Parts: sequence; C-alpha cells; structure tokens
Amino acid sequence: MAFRNLDQADLAGKRALVRVDFNVPMANGEVSDDTRLRAALPTIARLRAGGAKVILMAHFDRPKGVRVPAMSLAPVAAPLAKLLGLKVGFVDDCIGEPVAAAVAAIAPGDVILLENLRFHAGEEQNDPDFAAALAANGDLYVNDAFSAAHRAHASTEGIAHILPAYAGEAMRRELDALEAALGNPQRPVLGIVGGSKVSTKLDLLNNLVAKLDYLAIGGGMANTFLFAQGHDIAASFAEKDLADTAREIMDKAKVQGCELLLPFDVVVSERMEAGAPWGVCVLGELSPTDRILDAGPRTVAHLMAVMDKVKTLIWNGPLGVFEIPPFDAGTTEAAAHAAALAKSGALIAVAGGGDTVAALHHAGVADDFTFVSTAGGAFLEWMEGKTLPGVAALQA
Repeated sequence: MAFRNLDQADLAGKRALVRVDFNVPMANGEVSDDTRLRAALPTIARLRAGGAKVILMAHFDRPKGVRVPAMSLAPVAAPLAKLLGLKVGFVDDCIGEPVAAAVAAIAPGDVILLENLRFHAGEEQNDPDFAAALAANGDLYVNDAFSAAHRAHASTEGIAHILPAYAGEAMRRELDALEAALGNPQRPVLGIVGGSKVSTKLDLLNNLVAKLDYLAIGGGMANTFLFAQGHDIAASFAEKDLADTAREIMDKAKVQGCELLLPFDVVVSERMEAGAPWGVCVLGELSPTDRILDAGPRTVAHLMAVMDKVKTLIWNGPLGVFEIPPFDAGTTEAAAHAAALAKSGALIAVAGGGDTVAALHHAGVADDFTFVSTAGGAFLEWMEGKTLPGVAALQA
C-alpha cells in the first residue's frame, strides 16, 4: 500500500490543514481523556519543525449540520495547548473569513484549532463547495485521523482531491501496522475474532478465512459455530438461525487452507454475573441450564501454542465476557501470552476494535502489543477488506 506521507511534503511557509480525531470524552465541559490529543502530537511537531502553519480541524459528536454549543471544540484548545507547551488559538468556525483572518495572523510554527466541522451539513454530505471552502485556507492537506477514514466526508476525502494530500504520522503508523498484519504479513498468520454476534462480523469472517493460516473464534460467536457443528450449547447465547452461514464459512476456510480454532472446553455458569458459581467442562458435558461464558483452559493453552508457531497475530474481539471475572481469564491469559511474544520480538501482534482495546487494557498488556488501533469502525472495515475513502485518497 503506497501512500503519500510527510517525507514527501514541502512544509516551509505552508498552511497545513490537518484532519485530526479530537472526538474526545468530555465530563462537565472538560476533556476527561486526552489520548486522542496525544496521538496528534507527533504530526503537529513534524509540521512545526518544518516551518508550516498548523491548522487543525476535527468533528465532535453528531450535531447533524447545526451549531450546537455543547458540541463545540473550544474546550479542547486549552488541554492541547498544555500538551504542546504553546498557545493554541481557537477559531469559532471552520470556513470563511474568520478562518482566513486567523490563518493570516499566525506565524510559521503556530497552531490553531477550528470549530466543529459537523456544524456544517456539507461535511458529512461531502459537499464539493464545503470541501473547497475548507481547502481555501490551506496549501496542503494532512489526514491524521484513521478513525474517520472509513467516512467519505469533505474533510476526510473531498479536500484530498483539491490540495496535495499526505498521511500524518499517526495515520502513517496505523497504515504501516495494518499492512504488516494483513496486507503483506510475515507468515504464518493467526487471527482471533471474538464478540457476541456472528451477524455483525460476516464480512470480516469471510475476508479473513481467505487470508489467514489460522482463525480462532471466541465469545458468543463461537457458540453459533459450535451449534452449527451439532454440539449441545445448552442455554448459551447463539444465533442459531445463522447455523447454515457458519457452516458455509467453515467450508470456505477448509477450501482456503485456513484452520479454524474453536473451543473444545468451556467455562460455564448459569448466571452471567460476578460471584456466580462456575465450572469448566468439555463439549458434550453441559447441563441444560449452563451458559458458555469463556473459553476453557485447554482451549486457551492450544491457542497459545499456535501463537508460538506463527509470525503474525491480528486480534479483534474478546474470547469471553471479559468484563466479569472469572470469565475474563481466557482473554487475559491469551493476551498476556501474545504480548510477551510481541515484546520479545517473536510475534507481530496487532489488535483493534473498542472491546478489544478495553480487554487488552483490562489485561494490562496493551502497551506490549506491536500496535493497538483505537479506530473502531475504520479498523473493522479495513479487516473486512473494504476500501476506506480517506486512505484511498492518500494513495500515491
């Protein structure tokens, strides 16, 4: 995947319009988690060092094309300024004369933040006139928001066809990691896909069985596959109406040479709550009231043995109900093993998706993975093999 990056950009004296993801958690009008602000720092530093004026644009929440004061990006300017150690100007719009005046007034190396893009309906409509109005205040465009790259909006796709367009440092790191995980990976490759519903990940499963050497399926999704194989899953959650679909995916995996890894022992309980009695049993031994809530220890041990012999791991979704101990054990043990291998250099381990990130943080190993994407929907669509408009617009 060849895409333009800042190594190829002439920055001196240029107005750099930078699409960032500042859709940050807020509490009582203040930023409560600055992770996404920190993610933008390397790109901002690179642009400043190159002598560019840095003009940041982002969306916040879903104002649906109207100005909603509670969804202003104004509260973001101060915490960003603190992280940067310099003043960050805030502009009360993202197009028009206020922006033009603010950009003209700053010097190379200065940083300003524009108001919420989604206050204008033209942003989500990818309106050419709105894209042109954004582009009017820049000499080049930098996309540093992979999390928004699956949306063909004016600030993620439209503007990239008007100005010279480049991937920012966070975008570049994400794309490099994804290419290493699935685009052109070191083989063998293992995928782990968990979560509750097969129905939400059909595109993902069909794409992965054609690209992986091993695919482990966990969570409620695994129950659907076990049911499709004829196993008694007792009172466990499953999408039984998708049994035929599950069998088709298993058949496709066999044809493609992808070995499916499904649980052969499971952790069960009658209640999905902390402190409920639980036990471990092999398939075929479940009581009628048992609910499968995690992969069993033998299943997890086998999964870790597969990790030991592969070169690349891509992970999306937990193996069990990780939010409720002890049903977090399978996910936590497998994650710790993958993290140790990655830290030693024996494994390229890439993970992403909201529940996955939360599970890795719960296990305390997120920092030891090769790369953890916080992009959510964009990460999932990329794993599904879909073209991301914001990435396609950056391809060389």
